[in-house]
Amino acid sequence: MRDYHDREWGRPIHDDQRLFELLCLEGAQAGLAWHTILHRREGYRAAYEGFDAAGMASWDDARQAAVLQDPRIIRNRAKVAAFRDNARATLRVRDEHGSLDAYLWRFAPPPRATRLRDAAAVPAETPESVALSKDLRRRGFRFVGPVIVYAFMQSSGMVDDHLASCFVGGPGDPYPAA
Repeated sequence: MRDYHDREWGRPIHDDQRLFELLCLEGAQAGLAWHTILHRREGYRAAYEGFDAAGMASWDDARQAAVLQDPRIIRNRAKVAAFRDNARATLRVRDEHGSLDAYLWRFAPPPRATRLRDAAAVPAETPESVALSKDLRRRGFRFVGPVIVYAFMQSSGMVDDHLASCFVGGPGDPYPAA
């Protein structure tokens, strides 16, 4: 978890495939601990063929049923079905906005003037996550409630919820953004 925080969490992502993967995995995490999903991330990547949205969107029910048998993922029927629905919705978003990145980042709030000092001050949702959640659902995405969406916004770097005491993004950051 520390390596994930230090190298990935909260660092801006602008790659469509990585954003799609993260949106799906955040949805898979609903009701579970993030480390459960992170521990299975490579299994998800293998089962979902690298989170290629175009490929996943074309899956038939037999392919969906096969994924439900894969022990490397959380085998929740609703979440597995949501991944295909989210792939199809992603393709529609790309057609309309040019990229998933361009669409999602429209909802990013302006950066905070200062970092939060206490973990208790980190919100579970924000007006931006509520708006993005509502728009995602309108477009056919599933497992994208405001709390899940805010976790996605945090992990994808759309919001910076690293505390003031955290080195990430600061002058001593050993893994600066590219």
